[in-house]
Amino acid sequence: MAMVEKDQVRPLAAATDPLSSDDYETALHHKPSRKRTCIKCCGCVTALLLITAIVIVILIFTVFRVKEPKIKLNGFTITRLELINGTIPKPGVNMSLVADVSVKNPNVASFKYPNTTTNLYYRGTVVGEVRGPPGRAKARRTLRMNITVDVITDRLLSNPNLITDAGTGLLTMDSYSRIGGRVNILNIFKRHVIVRMNCTLRVNISSQAIDEQKCKRKVDI
Repeated sequence: MAMVEKDQVRPLAAATDPLSSDDYETALHHKPSRKRTCIKCCGCVTALLLITAIVIVILIFTVFRVKEPKIKLNGFTITRLELINGTIPKPGVNMSLVADVSVKNPNVASFKYPNTTTNLYYRGTVVGEVRGPPGRAKARRTLRMNITVDVITDRLLSNPNLITDAGTGLLTMDSYSRIGGRVNILNIFKRHVIVRMNCTLRVNISSQAIDEQKCKRKVDI
């Protein structure tokens, strides 16, 4: 009986203190605060990615866009032209035309080409041809080069219209130049480019100069 009484008078464990009103409000506001921070971080990352994407798109369509290289014929110089009676080219002696050509590269990367081809025509017949060496036009620079075309006078003399044309003191000739190469921007934007130029020349026989030249250019990218 005494044992039972001792068990009955054993004190109970103290109850856990309930949260105060201030602690409860702090717990309620803690989760929304974390959520707002997470939303802000996600928004900043999204905005940064969006700005980066916009900058890349702008660069692709402006700075990194492959632009057309421009070829220009600055002039022709006639050398080694020997005439009979001051009008007809001397048979067996080839004359030469030196073409002063410029290639302007407006791109942010260099324009490399393996070689150049230039043909000279008289009334549709090829009377001269030359292949130039490979080269490179630096970024946003203009490359200037001289191309020498040897004219085969025997082909000129074989044309029945030569005597009539030479009698006027002027020979009308056509030239065709082709430059094929590639523009490589950061090894990401690679484009093959072919530049073609057709010119019509009026050669003054007596002064051995070019009186007039008209050129048309075409670029394939």
